[in-house]
Amino acid sequence: MFLGATGTVTAAGLAAGCQSPSARPDRADRSDAPAPTLPVSPTGRYQAGITLPQPAQRHLLAVVADLVDTKSVGPLLAELGEAVRTLTKGTDARLMGLPPGDLTVTIGVGPRLVRMADPTLPGAKDLPRFSREQISPRARGGDLLIQICANDAVLLPVVAAALLEQAGDRMHERWRQSAGRGANVPVEKGVAAPRNLFGFVDGIVGPHTKAEQERHLWLAGPAPVAGGTIAVLRRMELDLPRFAKLSVAEQEAVFGRRRDTGVPLSGGPIASGPDLGAKTPDGRYLVPADAHARRAHSTAVGVGLMLRRSYSIDAPAPGLLFISFQNDIRTFTKTLTRMDNSDALLEFTTTTASATFLILPGFDEEHPLGSRLFR
Repeated sequence: MFLGATGTVTAAGLAAGCQSPSARPDRADRSDAPAPTLPVSPTGRYQAGITLPQPAQRHLLAVVADLVDTKSVGPLLAELGEAVRTLTKGTDARLMGLPPGDLTVTIGVGPRLVRMADPTLPGAKDLPRFSREQISPRARGGDLLIQICANDAVLLPVVAAALLEQAGDRMHERWRQSAGRGANVPVEKGVAAPRNLFGFVDGIVGPHTKAEQERHLWLAGPAPVAGGTIAVLRRMELDLPRFAKLSVAEQEAVFGRRRDTGVPLSGGPIASGPDLGAKTPDGRYLVPADAHARRAHSTAVGVGLMLRRSYSIDAPAPGLLFISFQNDIRTFTKTLTRMDNSDALLEFTTTTASATFLILPGFDEEHPLGSRLFR
């Protein structure tokens, strides 16, 4: 929406000791062994877990929490940043010997904390309420986002436990969500996107080039937030049985793209945006008026692009953890407002959690996480 585990089979004879050690295959030389995952540096101009790595890791855990005492936000963020450095390096004892691989941790602060620093800063506004929401007070908003991603799902709860232990009684958890991504479909050179639970490729259009990311993704200023971005999280239940009853043609009309290939109904490559003016000989739009690809089209809405790292979920109900990153919250709010009016896809969704966060600029040893915003 704007919307495979790999194993190694051991022969029975080997398990029974019927093969000598010298005859055992070396896993490192096996063609079916999982490809090694490369580490992702947690430091730099931007936080990891947004544009890097590409493609995004297979597993995600999002933890949303509240601060007990807002006066502790500066020291707490600095401690969390240092913990992220040791965890991703594999030098933190709380990792219990697990190799960190491509582990990334991305941290953001909610509107209440941003307003405390400066109410004029990007990220200071709460998300408005939209239609098709069934959100409990506990699942709306929050002071802190901890997004943990890795191709090894075992790492996620271990890392979350380490960071929550680091915070101690200075914050308490609101809600968390585990999620995963399916096999990636190539979109364009160096860019891939997964299929969602509806069977459609998810997150095709976005700011993929560095120039597009500078324009639409990263905050350029003011100085305390430069290098950050604005994240939106929306957990949605999907009505899979009702959607599955539609014919393939009807499903494609909902999305405005082909289900098997992801190409727009108006034609062209998968990476191209739909031609909203293309019509059939009898005058009908090739991309229907209420298709998701039309209603959420950035040009039609009049906003910039959003980078999506959406993940599928199976609990508390089958659905989607929608995550978008943009440098202007209006990119999301105006898009969803337009979708609210008439988007065929929304008929199959119910939002059960919602929050927005200022993803803090990157950090390093000399400039702790959040130090430019909180003293």
